Amino acid sequence: MSEPSPDAPSLYEQMGGRPAFARLVDTFYRGVAEDDVLRPMYPEEDLEPAKERLLLFLEQYWGGPSTYSEQRGHPRLRMRHMPFHVNADARDRWLAHMRDGVDDLDLPPLLEATLWDYLQRAAFAMVNTFEPTPGAPTKES
Repeated sequence: MSEPSPDAPSLYEQMGGRPAFARLVDTFYRGVAEDDVLRPMYPEEDLEPAKERLLLFLEQYWGGPSTYSEQRGHPRLRMRHMPFHVNADARDRWLAHMRDGVDDLDLPPLLEATLWDYLQRAAFAMVNTFEPTPGAPTKES
């Protein structure tokens, strides 16, 4: 198998660079802002700092600027999410909002599948409890 050309555009560039990732993050956070399970996980009243962190992380992960690590160090995703109650419901809600963002990008099929595969794997990796969301109705309620 041949090595990719050093002049080949990164996945970040192929997906549309910063404007595309900013649109993905904006769409995602519009959903989060209205989500009664996910919104409480963001202690800031303003979601802009969280949006910026996610944008920087995604840019770096997909081959864009390394600003995230320069500002925050290693991503340590599981550690950073450990204080939050991330169960299957939270994961599925996160994925639903992220799916809206991915669909909004209208990427070529291979790029869309590559991005979605990563987002699904990341979401499943963040699950840290198998208990219901605190305060959520149960079948017994």
